[in-house]
Amino acid sequence: MPPYRKSDLPHPFVKWAGGKTQLLPQFEALYPPSARVRRYIEPFLGSAAVFFQVRNLLRPKRAVLADSNEELINAYQAIQGNTSKVIRILSKHKRLHSEEHYYLTRSRQPRDLSPIERASRFIYLNKTCFNGLYRVNAGGGFNVPMGRYQDPPILDAGNLRNVALSLKGVELRTAHFRKTLDYAKAGDFIYFDPPYHPVSETSYFTSYTRDSFRASDQEELAEVFATLSRRRCLVMLSNSDCPFIRRLYAGFAIRTVRARRSINSKADRRGQVSEVVVLNYKPPLLRGK
Repeated sequence: MPPYRKSDLPHPFVKWAGGKTQLLPQFEALYPPSARVRRYIEPFLGSAAVFFQVRNLLRPKRAVLADSNEELINAYQAIQGNTSKVIRILSKHKRLHSEEHYYLTRSRQPRDLSPIERASRFIYLNKTCFNGLYRVNAGGGFNVPMGRYQDPPILDAGNLRNVALSLKGVELRTAHFRKTLDYAKAGDFIYFDPPYHPVSETSYFTSYTRDSFRASDQEELAEVFATLSRRRCLVMLSNSDCPFIRRLYAGFAIRTVRARRSINSKADRRGQVSEVVVLNYKPPLLRGK
């Protein structure tokens, strides 16, 4: 597909913990050469910031985007398949937005709604809840209180249309990351952005599914990474910069990037932090360095 005009570049339509928008300038030098990429795969989709950049820079002919969060994937599918209806329902949410409307909308069960209504509810709550957190209780119910915003950006119709264009022909899946092994092949470029491993015992992370991402999950992911590498896939992964993660990926190239993170239980630990990017290939822009 041709590159986007700058005015048509899509950007994330949801806020997501650990989103990569701020890191995109650093990531640009880390991608593989476009000629080697047959398909792009992202198993922890989140806000899709990396996908939007890869779609524009590398222009892969095909893409598979996945996440274990069913509500998130449903939102992408709704925008992909019926953007106008999503915009229409979000317009209604924007008009009715108030504390009463927020909690009434939050109380509605996704299973009782159509896919389009579910997607619009998800986006509305994401844009108006406290700090853009996605948190569910033991029963799977969204339980984040309303944020205190003067004018929350509930609807950006132009961006939603641009997102829909970028999703044209893209396969969307609700799936565990291990399912990537079922279909990934040589020449696929796969980017993993899992929930980060805590850098210390006092670090805090709010899970975006009912289950937390444990050390055993990080170990399984490292095994999946190694298997894909043996298949001659091009694999890139982000995670926290800590000894545990560096040990898991000791056999691969590890680059360091700097990010500003504000979600931490301790104020003195917010700000610029070091994160790692693991690669099983040498980026073309860094060759010879």
